[in-house]
Amino acid sequence: QVQLVESGGGLVQTGGSLRLSCAVSGGTFSSYTMGWFRQPPGKERDIVAMITWSGSDTYYADVVKGRFTISRDNAKNTVYLQMNSLEPEDTAVYYCAAGTAGPLLRTAVRGYHSWGQGTQVTVSS
Repeated sequence: QVQLVESGGGLVQTGGSLRLSCAVSGGTFSSYTMGWFRQPPGKERDIVAMITWSGSDTYYADVVKGRFTISRDNAKNTVYLQMNSLEPEDTAVYYCAAGTAGPLLRTAVRGYHSWGQGTQVTVSS
């Protein structure tokens, strides 16, 4: 059974930075596409960023391009999300997810089979 544990969330002021980490155990991390999603209160869960198993391909939602960076360390079974220039609109619960779907589903919730419990990110104005 694959387990994912996020960390690094918290409260930050507008313009600040946070680095989220997601440690994965119980599976073959180096074979997984990894995604970061977020879910603001009362809204749907949407993709933030994605990285393929080798790290050769990444995807970012338009609203975070140029501010967020996804990376992975296959030796440590960990994926990261560096978030800079944070805005109040970035406030949400952030989830990491592992999947093996093809390219068409790598930005979709249903493209991932395992999820972390989420970590709260709050950006104050």
